Amino acid sequence: MSEPDDRITVVGIGTDGWSGLGPAARDALLAADVLMGSVRQLALVSEARVSGIGAERVTWPSPLLPALPGLLSAHRGRAVCVLASGDPLFFGVGSTLVRLIGPDRVRVIPHLSSLSLACARMGWTVQETEVVSLVGRPDELLHPAILPGRRVLVLGAGRTAPARVAALLAARGYGGSPVTVLSDLGGPGESRISGTAERWDLPGRPGPSPLSVIAVECRADPGVTPLPRVPGLPDDAFEHDGQLTKREVRAVTLSRLAPVPGELLWDVGAGAGSIAIEWMRSHPACRAIAVESRRERADRAARNAAALGVPDLEIVVGAAPDALAGLAVPDAIFVGGGATAPGLLDACWAALRPGGRLVVNAVTLESEAVVTGWYGRLGGDLVRLAVNRAAPVGGFTGWRAMMPVTVWSAVKTAVKTAARTAPGVVARTVESGAEERS
Repeated sequence: MSEPDDRITVVGIGTDGWSGLGPAARDALLAADVLMGSVRQLALVSEARVSGIGAERVTWPSPLLPALPGLLSAHRGRAVCVLASGDPLFFGVGSTLVRLIGPDRVRVIPHLSSLSLACARMGWTVQETEVVSLVGRPDELLHPAILPGRRVLVLGAGRTAPARVAALLAARGYGGSPVTVLSDLGGPGESRISGTAERWDLPGRPGPSPLSVIAVECRADPGVTPLPRVPGLPDDAFEHDGQLTKREVRAVTLSRLAPVPGELLWDVGAGAGSIAIEWMRSHPACRAIAVESRRERADRAARNAAALGVPDLEIVVGAAPDALAGLAVPDAIFVGGGATAPGLLDACWAALRPGGRLVVNAVTLESEAVVTGWYGRLGGDLVRLAVNRAAPVGGFTGWRAMMPVTVWSAVKTAVKTAARTAPGVVARTVESGAEERS
């Protein structure tokens, strides 16, 4: 029966069904009043009815997430057991339940994950293998993982997933990459199909099961330049109309923004979206909102985000500061354009959480005057970048200067400090929570 604290038990199950379950998992199923899962998962234990599973069977509705709270509430007080494929906390429903009702109310009995089984079949070490899930997610999420020599396991959904992954690899210039599709891992119908991305041709071969893991060994074609995850991608990696934070300045800007996994960035005046995109590429958990007043530029930023592997970039079309109202609280804000707009920097500074970073780039004298004024009040770091690139000068080579960029960055602290009009003279107390410059 259910635990005194009304926990839900999540049982991981493989394609071998009841026979592959351990004693703890079997006991949980036998003790359940309600058994929830997909049609396929429930079918895996259908033969176990003779063993004493008398639980009411509830098939997951579609879509599941909106219905899940009501479904759990309807069966509260009963011993609920949820079936999940493999390890329930590996891209599984176990993670969803923990987020929804908390870890104290979820008991997980894991099975072997598809990651462990696939690595075992391929002879790959688990800790050196990257995993990308495309289940219910855009295929473009695979882009950042495609780097020479990397081994990637792709969790695909549906029978067309291997062909889509192969096409994406070939389009990126990784057509020679070996691709292996491992289907129904751990079950009696387990199968393996191998080929290369550029020659992936399923007709004439047995079609893969919808339950497939795609193993990719990334091999770049000759002449292909890899796109690393560190800041400072080449300018031509982005589609743009000239409104682009250039490569060298972008690298410095992102170093000041200091991306941390799980944090949220506002990219205000996003243009081509390069800062937001590189922020998100630094780690899969990094999130960003790009705010851009011009629709054509916002659409271009969306195309860049998809092409560079961060299709989840949120884009808001509108003029700041009004467009900032109601957005999720940011951990960092970048203002790449519009610093002279009335109230913009005030709104950004007010929106930052304590410990958040504000970085503003200024190119014009007017915007530079604004940021130097803020630097005078709040301190922080003020840097002017002058970049020169070698270019032909007749039959020779000379330096061509880019427009200098002034970069102001500040961290919003929670400590009240005193501002000084001169060394040793206290002028006022800062209520904004910023550290003033002496």
